[in-house]
Amino acid sequence: MKIYSMAFLVLIMFFSSKALLAQEIQMGKYSINNSAQNYTLDKLSGERSMTIDVNFEKGFEKKPQIMLSVTLLDAGINSNIRYNVEAISVSRDGFTIKISTWSDSIINGIAGNWVAIAGK
Repeated sequence: MKIYSMAFLVLIMFFSSKALLAQEIQMGKYSINNSAQNYTLDKLSGERSMTIDVNFEKGFEKKPQIMLSVTLLDAGINSNIRYNVEAISVSRDGFTIKISTWSDSIINGIAGNWVAIAGK
């Protein structure tokens, strides 16, 4: 997973080059696991999802685009690994990360990075 983290950082460095100096950029990390209250991604009951609210340190002038990565995935081994990570409810002040799984997949924990980019 460290290779993916390094690739993510290289991508961030590329996007923050001179061509994007007129951009606002904020970044951070997220994680959730089965010790969280009401965690359901490790239950064998069809479609399940969890959300993580992210508030920006400083609000953007315009609604940003969000890029998400997954750097850690702790999954059960007796079934297929199915998951989806998406940004929802994006505003100038924050967004929500929605993590979903379905069928008999078991996700014990998941973590990653996020980047928010908006033009000035």
